[in-house]
Amino acid sequence: MWTRLKLFVSDRWDDLQDYMGGGRIARLIALALAAYLGLAALVGMYWSFEPDSFNVHEVAREEATRQGVEPVVGVTTTATLIHLADMLLNKPGGYLSNDVFPPGLWLDNMPNWEFGVLVQIRDLSRALRKDISRSQSQSAEDADLIIAEPQFHFDSSSWMIPSTEGEYRKGIKALRSYLKRLADPNEPDAQFYARADNLRNWLADVETRLGSLSNRLSESAGKIQYNLDLAGDTAAQQSTPGLSVKEIRTPWLEIDDVFYEARGTAWALIHILKAIEVDFAEVLKDKNAQVSLRQIIVELESTQDTVWSPMILNGSGFGMLANHSLTMASYISRANAAIIDLRSLLSQG
Repeated sequence: MWTRLKLFVSDRWDDLQDYMGGGRIARLIALALAAYLGLAALVGMYWSFEPDSFNVHEVAREEATRQGVEPVVGVTTTATLIHLADMLLNKPGGYLSNDVFPPGLWLDNMPNWEFGVLVQIRDLSRALRKDISRSQSQSAEDADLIIAEPQFHFDSSSWMIPSTEGEYRKGIKALRSYLKRLADPNEPDAQFYARADNLRNWLADVETRLGSLSNRLSESAGKIQYNLDLAGDTAAQQSTPGLSVKEIRTPWLEIDDVFYEARGTAWALIHILKAIEVDFAEVLKDKNAQVSLRQIIVELESTQDTVWSPMILNGSGFGMLANHSLTMASYISRANAAIIDLRSLLSQG
């Protein structure tokens, strides 16, 4: 029986090879697949290049010219926010976080970079809606910012119906409408209040973001963490008890994810802070805080140096190999410390 079965299978295989031209079609399919994978790998490498920095003054002028408005207070910050969102969608490869086909499906560094940028877009759009566009807590929210802010909080990985890109474009459109109304004397409801308290509130959000990133980056080498959740308040309580001490270490496969999220966050913040320097110039001058802001920018610019290693290394703190996450954490922590000092300056009378 086994002999007959082997002969039957052998005959059918010979028939299949004869039908396919002696295996030529199979070889062509294999070559086409190999060519596709090779091309996808090259395209993926190109898509993984991070966008260059841009000049916030030029972006503000271009956006003001497009909208036919004068560059009043608030235009630079709003135009920078628009440009950040636009670059997220229109950089090489477009928006990759929701890709379901190669090569975007294979990439993880760029999607994490995109998420870092997106978090800053979300925070600033919320600050515009909640504080900067309102004169006081009882004043009405801006009609365009009511639309823009939730659009950027849409699911960052939705592929279709609706797509993430489509929802974010609606947010960009609403921001452009807000920018156009800012410089229109017939639209007094559209305002940008460059006040110290508004800037301080937004910086508080930045401080918590950078503090969290610095902590996650430092966990790449592993560390002992004591429970400080209730420290300083004897009457404080929490829902469930936590461990008094635990060892925290970032999983090996997530180390580069945190690194590139921090890199994207810093890239976005550099441009936002440069725009803040323009629109909040009088406030910073009054508090003698221009130098403090520039120092934050300098620290964050150090995070954008070229990574020459083909992969993010995770050596121990004093080991033979570098630890890129700890280096990034150092720059992020120093920027965060400078933000704390700046917030202190802004709170002074």
